[in-house]
Formats: sequence, C-alpha cells, structure tokens
Amino acid sequence: MGAVKPMRRTTTDTDVLTEEAVETQRPWNVVVWNDPVTPMSVVVVIFKKIFGYSNNKATHLMMTVHHEGRAIVWSGLRERAESYCVKLQVAGLQSTIEQEQ
Repeated sequence: MGAVKPMRRTTTDTDVLTEEAVETQRPWNVVVWNDPVTPMSVVVVIFKKIFGYSNNKATHLMMTVHHEGRAIVWSGLRERAESYCVKLQVAGLQSTIEQEQ
C-alpha cells in the first residue's frame, strides 16, 4: 500500500471586514455621570487614583461632568472600559460604557 499524500489546499480568500468587525474596532467610552451627592474634590481624587490622571486633567474632567452632566473619561478596548466602569462604580460614581459612533 502506498503512502497517502495530504490534500493540497489553496485559497484565494482574503480577509473582508464585515460591518460587525468594523463595529468591534471602534473604541468604547467610559462615561461618568453627574450626581448631586459625591463632592467634586472626591471625584478628582477618584479619577487620579483609577486612571493616574494629573490633577489638572482630573479637575477638568470633573468640571465637565459637573457642568455638562457627563464626561467621557477614557476610551479604548471594551474589556478595559468595562473594568474601569466597575472600578468607578465601586468608588461610588455613576458610570457606563458606550461604543463610539
């Protein structure tokens, strides 16, 4: 009995980005919402602790939340956005994630 040759497989398929694949590549935003309870100074401390932001950046984001009712505080991969969102919630801030449009 002779040796069996493996079948040779050739392909001309190329990777095609579907609409779904494109959607998963868009960044996810971590949004912090204004609340009437948490002192502004505490929000600044939380942003510095969780994200490592400078005092100026953390203060600017806190003021955006205060005046506009919300602020995007971080953007990137979904898993990391979810992790940051949970950390913010544990720290007492109202936060959500949303995919960039």
